[in-house]
Amino acid sequence: MVTEFIFLGLSNSQELQIFLFVFFFVFYVGIMCGNLLIVITVASDSHLHSPMYFLLANLSLIDLCLSSVTAPKMIADFFSKRKVISFKGCLAQIFLLHFFGGSELVILIAMAFDRYVAICNPLRYTTVMCGNVCVGLVTAAWGTGFLHSVSQLAFAVTLPFCGPNEVDSFYCDLPRVIKLACTDTYRLDIMVIANSGVLTVCSFVFLIISYAIILVTIQQRPSDKSSKALSTLTAHITVVLLFFGPCILIYAWPFPIKSLDKFLAVFYSVVTPLLNPIIYTLRNKDMKTAMKRLRKWNVNSREKS
Repeated sequence: MVTEFIFLGLSNSQELQIFLFVFFFVFYVGIMCGNLLIVITVASDSHLHSPMYFLLANLSLIDLCLSSVTAPKMIADFFSKRKVISFKGCLAQIFLLHFFGGSELVILIAMAFDRYVAICNPLRYTTVMCGNVCVGLVTAAWGTGFLHSVSQLAFAVTLPFCGPNEVDSFYCDLPRVIKLACTDTYRLDIMVIANSGVLTVCSFVFLIISYAIILVTIQQRPSDKSSKALSTLTAHITVVLLFFGPCILIYAWPFPIKSLDKFLAVFYSVVTPLLNPIIYTLRNKDMKTAMKRLRKWNVNSREKS
């Protein structure tokens, strides 16, 4: 029985691994700092105590957790000749990866719903997006992520692993681990596509339709009132495309693209969590203003002390 899995990693070249270590270490520090900054800014600034920023803070928290599932292990493994993870550690990665991934999927839908109500039904916004609704949406996001990850883990726990244990990646994920099982995995592959793939594609189509309706509504309004809404909406759509693009190719595409596998894995787990805070802060004047206030407050508090 297999008790551990061996990661083949991103490269066998020692020189390239040193470069990749520096590259991904800087990326991971950026992920931690950027997403923590958004969470702290939203929590500390009363001007940002609104449904949109409450959901944004939860998205940043999920991105921080999602990247922490894979990035620290990958960074540490650049100095290891034998990149090993225990069987239980592999299952834990699968569980946490789908837990935070499923939660982010629902948070993005909740953010689209928030923008839909704010732009298409502005008079009802405060009534619809009240505190209880926001808490309910976030609870539903974390709950959906948990149920989704449990269903994914159920596929892997019962599989017999008795031979090959080399995972051609830098972390454990269900499509890759299934290939190592000592049994016919065709049905399991179909179940993974039916579970993760269909969920991802349906959510993506729903979001695209929702944002299309919002864009049509914006175009029917005066330009001076719609410019801020359009800027916010552009950031939302960009994040949706960055998140769902790799997910669809990894979990829903029936013909795996081996040359893109590792690139998509890196993009999904490391690059996207860093781009999200950059996109939201650069395209949001309220966030930039709040961060300036937070910086001034820190400077003033240091001077007084």
